[in-house]
Amino acid sequence: MPDQPPRARRRTAQKKAVSEALEAADGFVSAQELHRRLSDDGQTAGLATVYRQLNTLAQDGEAHVVTTPAGQLFRACEAGAHHHHHLICESCGRAVEISPPHEDWLPRVAEDNGFSISHHQMEVFGLCADCRAKSTGA
Repeated sequence: MPDQPPRARRRTAQKKAVSEALEAADGFVSAQELHRRLSDDGQTAGLATVYRQLNTLAQDGEAHVVTTPAGQLFRACEAGAHHHHHLICESCGRAVEISPPHEDWLPRVAEDNGFSISHHQMEVFGLCADCRAKSTGA
């Protein structure tokens, strides 16, 4: 049997189903929500499989993952997406891509404080206009 490269991954039916469900989601979703959607669509994938596939997609750069007080949320990445961050609604998971104002800001702040940066993650959380309107009854 020929050897596979160490990072080669099989494209299983479950990974395909999880990937397609993630792409169809509007904004960030939890593994539990994605599992429910798959079940509602008649897909048979266990919750542990959904977590595993989502984490593999994130490792392969095919999904964004953010950690919130409620747990991890996932969102499909656009192929060839430029460097960006997100505004994320804490209620519905809607996400808006934003670009940092000045890409040199973070390296400058790190250097001023004696840090070297290995990587960074910046997401901004709050309520979208629709969820704010629902909460105020407007």
